[in-house]
Amino acid sequence: MDQKVAIIIGAGPAGLTAAYELLTRTDIRPILFEQSDSIGGICQTINYKGNRMDIGGHRFFSKSNRVMDWWLTILPLEKLDNTQTVLQYHNQYHTIKRGLVSADPAKTDRVMLLRSRRSRIYYKQKFFDYPISLSFKTLQQLGLKEATWIGLSYLQSLIFPIRPEKNLEQFFINRFGRRLYQTFFQAYTEKVWGVPCTQISSSWGVQRIKGLSIGRTIKHSLSKLMKRSTDMHQQKTETSLIEQFLYPKFGPGQMWETVAELIQKKGGQIFRQTKVIGFNSAGNTLTSVSVQDSSGKVQPVDGDLFFSTMPVPELVKALGATVPDAVSHLAEGLKYRDFITVGLLVRKVSMTEKNNQPITDNWIYIHEPAVKIGRLQIYNNWSPYLVRDSNTVWLGLEYFCNVGDRMWEKSDPDFIQFAIEELVRIGMVEPADVLDSTIVRMPKAYPAYTGTYSQFDQIKQCTDQFENLFLLGRNGMHRYNNQDHSILTAMVAVDNIIGGLTTKENLWEVNSEEDYHEAKL
Repeated sequence: MDQKVAIIIGAGPAGLTAAYELLTRTDIRPILFEQSDSIGGICQTINYKGNRMDIGGHRFFSKSNRVMDWWLTILPLEKLDNTQTVLQYHNQYHTIKRGLVSADPAKTDRVMLLRSRRSRIYYKQKFFDYPISLSFKTLQQLGLKEATWIGLSYLQSLIFPIRPEKNLEQFFINRFGRRLYQTFFQAYTEKVWGVPCTQISSSWGVQRIKGLSIGRTIKHSLSKLMKRSTDMHQQKTETSLIEQFLYPKFGPGQMWETVAELIQKKGGQIFRQTKVIGFNSAGNTLTSVSVQDSSGKVQPVDGDLFFSTMPVPELVKALGATVPDAVSHLAEGLKYRDFITVGLLVRKVSMTEKNNQPITDNWIYIHEPAVKIGRLQIYNNWSPYLVRDSNTVWLGLEYFCNVGDRMWEKSDPDFIQFAIEELVRIGMVEPADVLDSTIVRMPKAYPAYTGTYSQFDQIKQCTDQFENLFLLGRNGMHRYNNQDHSILTAMVAVDNIIGGLTTKENLWEVNSEEDYHEAKL
């Protein structure tokens, strides 16, 4: 009997996980087609003259034991000085008996670092903790009058919540009160998405911050005063409040480049600069894909199973006449937010902490309305190995835009100069301290919950009718998933194949229920 073949579209976290799971758990041979020349999708690491950029900042944390264990199977935890903490961590995840410490992490660069998370909001030339801690310092910075208004507004939201929640603004108001929403959430969120919060589905909040609220923030702050946990699991902690995370020594791309190597060693194939442009089918079963390589040559490739992480509009277009015109129209109406990162190498950051200590944030949310920059990554604080020279500071200036708008259309030199001027304007750097720079553009970085998204179920019903087609990952499902959610969709899809299940509903349940990871995985 011929070996079954799985066609996997996209070599990002979901596609690579699906290939790895198939190779280690089944006899199915995966063939991956990646349109670009890179591995990892938005989780790739860009190497610029020895300085590495993490596009967006990717914490390796999950409430799923299965995902945490999987990551550590690929890259073991670095040996730490605090042996007891490391042993506690490995025992909690049952990783010692799986051989994760058989190789000495001290003798290899292929390791995970255990990192402390710190992020703050820069607003009105002041730093505020994020998530908002409501500490004495925060209240002092806000002022008594403003703090009082925020408290009263929050009480009002508790007594008179908005029901039903129809948009993201109502989602925020119900959890934080209108005043705090307008102070710390509205401007930044609208900078990210480019539209008012009233035009964004409340589904975005459910996907990204779920149970975070003032109440949970206060509870978390009190628990920190009582006991500081060394448990990396932190399963009962809201994701936005997680204070420790794992991180590959040389950035997130190191994880996915390692997985790609393992896939190829195990007999899987990965073709870069190869685009899937069409499908062939027999009834409700897909039979092959048409792929186009970098030279423009098109050829068919037969398959038994098909995993798609390509953007949904491109998938629907490739399915061609098998998709009704109404569904094609809905797919064309799906929106995205695109992303530009300027890498800036500087001698120092002008702003420092008390006693002239360097800023320790992994990233900073920039709420200043006078500038377009959305976030500032400080790559030194993610991993010191991302920076070639430890005497310099390697920054990532992040901008949210749309392909074709004024920001996207700026030339690379003009955009870099514009970004430097913004950072100077808010007092982060001095022009004379800038040593080097580069720019990375990432289209379709964020699936948007605008456009025709409210009718996405019609697209889902259409694609799910193909029995051997599985939609995975952020772009494949048009969901603003975290990295671990994308991995889980691939794992669940392979579970279904092994178990002979025809349902795909459990794929769509990943990251749709607040307690999904704890209850099911």
